[in-house]
Amino acid sequence: MLSLTEENYLKALLKLTLEKETKEAGTNELAQLLQVKPATANDMLKKLKEKSLVMYEKYGKISLTTEGRKRGIEVIRKHRLWETFLYEKLDFTWDEVHEVAEQLEHIQSAKLVDKLDKFLGFPKYDPHGDVIPNAKGEMIVLSKKTLLEEEIGHNCRMVGVKDNSSAFLQYVDKVGLRINNDIKILSRQSYDDLIDIEVNGKRSSVSPKFAENIIIVCNQCGDTKTRKPIRKR
Repeated sequence: MLSLTEENYLKALLKLTLEKETKEAGTNELAQLLQVKPATANDMLKKLKEKSLVMYEKYGKISLTTEGRKRGIEVIRKHRLWETFLYEKLDFTWDEVHEVAEQLEHIQSAKLVDKLDKFLGFPKYDPHGDVIPNAKGEMIVLSKKTLLEEEIGHNCRMVGVKDNSSAFLQYVDKVGLRINNDIKILSRQSYDDLIDIEVNGKRSSVSPKFAENIIIVCNQCGDTKTRKPIRKR
């Protein structure tokens, strides 16, 4: 059985490789994501290597083994199912669910997780728009385009967020955005790059940092692509 910390490392590694669409991650970026020192990350990676969960040389690139990837997907699946349960059944707000799901994701009962999935109706996405792996470990990964990358004048739809922090999600609420809301991009200010958008008839000006964390699909260009499912082996 893996420790909570070991599971957190595998989950973080999987998220990094999925976001970068690559099989490798660096020690420093992993340490930064987990908010630990590189030396601390190095010590844990040595333990994971001894358990054949990662391929790694000291301070070099890290990649998950087939077993490590399987374990990482299992943790992500539990996390996103619990977020969905808290949001849909217990009336938690989307900025509250992450912290609680961080605790619940380490429950080891596969039967409980499968029952939870069935109880929720086998959801494909969590409250933040992230894909939930199915019971077979299959996980459709959509290529991500951000609001910052979209062209002026285009209409798009919000399908997720990159930043799950409470502060950011509360800011998204303040703007009036929700998953699947349509967004019209009106203009971009030349002085400070603020982006003027319209959501549900309400105009707002948002920063490039905000726009970089809003994941969208373009309503008129159909330019998102779906990669093959990630499968357990």
